[in-house]
Amino acid sequence: MMQCSTEKSDCVSRCLKIGLMAVAGIAAVTWIVMQLWNCLLPDIFLGVSPIGYWQALGVLVLSRILFGGLRGGCHGHWRERRERWEKMTPEERQQLKSRFGGRWSSCCATGKPDVSGNVADKPADPT
Repeated sequence: MMQCSTEKSDCVSRCLKIGLMAVAGIAAVTWIVMQLWNCLLPDIFLGVSPIGYWQALGVLVLSRILFGGLRGGCHGHWRERRERWEKMTPEERQQLKSRFGGRWSSCCATGKPDVSGNVADKPADPT
């Protein structure tokens, strides 16, 4: 049986950590783009001036819109995984769940349906 934390504070804490890591990652990538632009492009092309942090973020957003689309990535991968999941027998599904253990469980999943549409059981109260 998978152990899943149902503490609201644990869920909020985990979500805040993930959010802060995402913001820090975007900030770091933006800084790298700004540094690369300012070190390379003004010397390579005449008339190109250095850019600031917010302009670098704008370049990242623009490149995402132009080259990555607006839908986000990996939609095909999720569809393929869902189709594979639906073709599995209940034994194969349970084996896969136990293989990944608690790594992929959601911290606030009590009462929410899982991928197969089944509602997760509430864990027994330890008191």
